[in-house]
Formats: sequence, structure tokens, C-alpha cells
Amino acid sequence: MSSGVRALTAEAPDSISIILILIRPPCSRAAAQRLSRFSPSVRTPPPPSSASEAAPRPSPARRVPSPSSRRMLSYTGMLALLLAMLPYVSSQNAGFVKSPMSEIKLTGDAFELYCDVVGNPVPEIQWWYADINRADSFKQLWDGARKRRVSITSASGANRVSVLAISRLTLEDAGIYECRASNDPRRNDLRQNPAITWIRTQATISVLQKPRINASDQEILQPKSGQELPITLQCNLTNSHSTHQETFWMKNGREIPNTRTEHKHTEFKLSKPRTDDSGEYMCVYAFKSAPNANASIEVKAAPEIIGHKRSENKKEGENATLYCKSVGYPHPMWMWRKKVGRGSYIDIDNSTGRFFIINKDNFTELSIISVDISTDPGEYVCNASNIIGSKESMTILRVRSHLAPLWPFLGVLAEIIILVVIIVVYEKRKRPDEVPDDDEPVAPIKTNSTNNHKDKNVRQRNTN
Repeated sequence: MSSGVRALTAEAPDSISIILILIRPPCSRAAAQRLSRFSPSVRTPPPPSSASEAAPRPSPARRVPSPSSRRMLSYTGMLALLLAMLPYVSSQNAGFVKSPMSEIKLTGDAFELYCDVVGNPVPEIQWWYADINRADSFKQLWDGARKRRVSITSASGANRVSVLAISRLTLEDAGIYECRASNDPRRNDLRQNPAITWIRTQATISVLQKPRINASDQEILQPKSGQELPITLQCNLTNSHSTHQETFWMKNGREIPNTRTEHKHTEFKLSKPRTDDSGEYMCVYAFKSAPNANASIEVKAAPEIIGHKRSENKKEGENATLYCKSVGYPHPMWMWRKKVGRGSYIDIDNSTGRFFIINKDNFTELSIISVDISTDPGEYVCNASNIIGSKESMTILRVRSHLAPLWPFLGVLAEIIILVVIIVVYEKRKRPDEVPDDDEPVAPIKTNSTNNHKDKNVRQRNTN
């Protein structure tokens, strides 16, 4: 601890003196003598040399600090000491976390170099360049240099990250690129040696002449006519500075299976081209000691919508999502509209706060937040268009009320009420003679037996 204090007094003697004065009250004489060695401004009086000098001297009355006050002063001094030591303890020299890597590129390509540095304070990063034949003569690079082909971006967080990017490479861009970093406060002092105040790391960029590839022209697919003619895409490698190994085809950045060959002249055939066959085709040539070279052929077609929601049913207050998906190349421009009348539409955008549109290549999505039953139901149209043509599709949005789940119950209840009303009305409208009177005596029931006996007696008298 004493060595650390000595180091602090060498850097900031005045602040340490103040701290030692704050700590001094609760210390003994011996402790104060030990502390006085680290600060010339804090001295302890020497012990008395004689009895006369040891005699107490009259002094004015003063308030003696209480033990709690002395402890509080001690804690305050310790806290001040820690705060003074913090900048020295937490400082960290600059160091590389990620260094740029050497690469081999072709003319017309681009490259990016990353430099990630850690340190406290946050280090400063610079980029320098030197020709391969003059490695001792470096020149600093700035953003926008070389006719705005140079781009330097930086970001700070826990580390400092810087990215050097150069586009449309030429043979003159080959060389040594150096990343320098420093957080030394003397780093910009011209009297200091940069080799001491700056750390550095290098990467070598080699630029080769791009091979010459002859490729066929772009193709445009016609709308469905029932007689699709085959299309043949061709590439031919005519000049290269390295040994050719193989060739293969890619579509929209993905390799097409079973297309690898060792020939410099290669073909890819579309027997029955359809809209989903459109895209960017690329013939890629691989070399033994050089980066791959390629040539692009575009097969264009008008967009065709292959997926969408025909209808969407939502309850009031819910979120609705409509989407459309298409094929075709180039990727279309998407537009959403809503039908508001006969042949009348309004455009939908993200400015309303309730409608959000996300477009990505051949896909679009419309999100409606908290649908309103009075304004949102209707017909929504997604339109896809590119330089070849356009296509649109319609989706119907239906919005139900919050009471929709109660409709079956309310229907049954209404039927019951109507049935009861019919029964009551029918009972009240019955004729009076159809209702028996309880006050009248009930007559005996007559049968036909008496009449039969009378007829029998009449017949008997006639026989006599």
C-alpha cells in the first residue's frame, strides 16, 4: 500500500496532502509520522528535548471533537483517498481486440477492414496507408479520400471500433493498411516518438486484374401465352491471370445444384421458363491462386402475386394483418390501397399511426392496430409493380362487434319470447262456449241403449 501511495504522491502531491490532513485527526503520533513521509506538506512536530519544553503551554480553549466526529472524519478521508486513486487504478492502456486481416481482391471489387481496440480512456484510432514498395512511407487516410471511394466509420461503447472501406478498387489501391490506436495523453505531442505513444497493426491488400468474362444479354419473360420458348444463358472466360479450376452457376446468391464444370465456356438452360424462374443469374469462375470472378445475367419478368389472404375476420379492437407475396424480377414496388366507393381508392401509408406497412423484396405486410368496426371493414388491395409490369390482389376485412359471441344466445332467447307471446295471445282469444262452466250441473250421459229397448218393445207388440 505504501508503494501505491508513493506513486500517487508523485502524480498528485497536492491532492494527497489534503487527503492526509483529513485522515490525520484520528491517527496517533506514530501513524502521523509514517504518513508524513509520503507528503511534504504534512509534518508532525518533533518530541520535546527537555523538561522545560515538555511543560504544558497555555492555549486558548477549543472544542474537542467527540469520538463519533473523529470516526466520521476518518471515513470521509478514506472515501476521498479512494476517489483520488480511482482514475489511476482504473486506467488501462490501449490494446487490440480485433485486428484487420490481409486479403486478395479483384479490380472493381470492394473491401472492409475492422479494428477493435479496448482501453481506458477510450482510445483514438487512425488509419494509415503505405505502398508495398515503400513500406516505410505511410500517409494518413481520411474519410472521403480517393474521390470519395474511402469510407471510415467509428463507434464507441466498451471498446472503440473503426471500419475502413474502399469501393471500386483499382490496382493502385494495393498496399499496406495500418490501424493505429492510443489513449496516451501525449499522443499528439510532436516531441514524442509515435512508436512509443501509439500501438499499431497492419494488413496487406493485394489487388489483381479482374478476368475478362463474356456473358449473354439480359432476358425478359413474356406473360403466360401457352407457348414458353426455352432460354439459354451463356458465359465464356476469355482472359485470366491465374489457373482456372471450375465453373458453376448461382441464382439470387444461391448455388444451383449440378452445374459445376471444368470448362471455361458454360451454359444454363431454362426449358420452360416461368415467372418464378426470373432473377439474377451468375456464372462463377474459381481459380487456383486468385479470388472467384463472376458475371451476372438478369432474367426479368412482371410480378405475379402467388400468395395473399382472401379474407380476414377480426373482432373490434383486435389487430389485423394482411399480406401479399409475389414472384418476378426486379423486386417490385409495393402499394396498399383501400376501396372507399365504386371505383374509388385511397392510398395507405405509415403516417396515420394505426397502419404499418413492411416491404421486403417480394413480400409485403399491412398491419392495422385496434380495428374499428365503423371505418376499417372493406376491401384492401395490394399492388406490385416493376419496370416490366404490375399486378394487384384484393383482401376483404370483416370486423365483428364485441357482442358477436352473444348473438346465438340472443337468437334462442328471442324465439322463446315470441313463442310465449303466441301462446298467451291464443289462450286469451278462445271462444267462451269452448270453455266449460263449472256452475252448471252435469247432466247424465245418455246412451243408445234406451232407444234400443223401445224399438224392441214396439216390434214385440206388433207381433201379437
